[in-house]
Amino acid sequence: MEITSPELLGLSSHRLRRIKPVLQRYVDQGKFAGFITLVARHGKVAHYETTGYADIATAKPMPFDALFRMYSSTKPVTSTAMMMLFEEGRFRLSDPVYDYLPAFKTMQVFINAAGDTEPAQRAISIFDLFTHTAGLGYGIGSTTNALSEQLHRERYWSVLMANDGTTLETLINNVAQIPLVSQPGAAWIYSLGIDVLGLLVQVLSGMSLAAYLKRNLFDPLGMPDTGFYAPPDKVHRLATCYGPKIRDEANPLALSDLSDGIAPIDAFVTNGSWTEPTNSPSGGGGLVSSTADYYRFAQMLANKGALDGVRILGRKTVEMMFTNQLPAGMITSGLEGFGLGGSVQLAVPRMGALTSPGTWGWGGAANTEFWIDPVEDMVCLLNAQYLPGGSQFANIDFRNLAYAALVD
Repeated sequence: MEITSPELLGLSSHRLRRIKPVLQRYVDQGKFAGFITLVARHGKVAHYETTGYADIATAKPMPFDALFRMYSSTKPVTSTAMMMLFEEGRFRLSDPVYDYLPAFKTMQVFINAAGDTEPAQRAISIFDLFTHTAGLGYGIGSTTNALSEQLHRERYWSVLMANDGTTLETLINNVAQIPLVSQPGAAWIYSLGIDVLGLLVQVLSGMSLAAYLKRNLFDPLGMPDTGFYAPPDKVHRLATCYGPKIRDEANPLALSDLSDGIAPIDAFVTNGSWTEPTNSPSGGGGLVSSTADYYRFAQMLANKGALDGVRILGRKTVEMMFTNQLPAGMITSGLEGFGLGGSVQLAVPRMGALTSPGTWGWGGAANTEFWIDPVEDMVCLLNAQYLPGGSQFANIDFRNLAYAALVD
């Protein structure tokens, strides 16, 4: 990857050099195995660095071409694919999901923990799926309804991880049989909405989700290392995924005690979806990618839909994706909104993290995170493999260090 002098981009070389020693402390303290970080401005990369290890046991240094389980960093990709179909006039955001997926025609909504339900007051729209306002659950602790969580684990996650040939259509139809956890449009609840969008990509395009993404997004953008599994010739590039030695195996995304260090984590990791083809690709969390590949995707969005002469989306479409679509106060903190497929910073936060209003991005469960700042014309990525995401503050430290390097 070509690296441009930071000073030519309004960044300080000296300040960018602070990133590696700060992240190295996380490695030395046994909190992370390793990282890859990237800072770009004005469409050029100023910082691209590895820290630590891809695998601790073998002392394998983190290579630049390491592959990462992207988990929910998949969501902006699937959302982009849907917006490509939107630009072709294949659907309207206001369309009921059941127009294309009949299993969502008649939905019930949980009204208590005992499992009692009431009918949904309106249909789920495609817009609701993009913005996590459909009322769908997730099964990874994103709701307080224990029955919903259990049903999602049984009917979605256990089947997905088995990789037993079940189709994506069957998997999403299973989800449609689970009552919602809120009325459609009533609340922002992190959910399987983007996974449902993945099936919609298939229905609207007539292609599998994997084939559509490869032909229309990954190949045009030059992303050869991105897909729903690592093929045999690339498996050795998968960075080992870690978690706390002391943890809840049934819920690897729960915060855990780090006093005994970290260890390779099996739950959510050692399943065929990472190293074998799958009939049920997760549009919400199934991609494998490299830092260089994902940067090309992010820079395309930062460029309002085009990269190196290839246009993926129109300018106005990207602007809509980057615009908060939620009513005031729907996200509890009041500091962030949500666009189409990613979060939108509404104000400079008062939580010790530097950013700009309008910054858009998302991250994954194993600490893969990116953001696009239109005000500063910056794209930044941090990739690691540690569950759960955002739990050790390395992402916050990286964000502050990247912004502190701005000097123009």
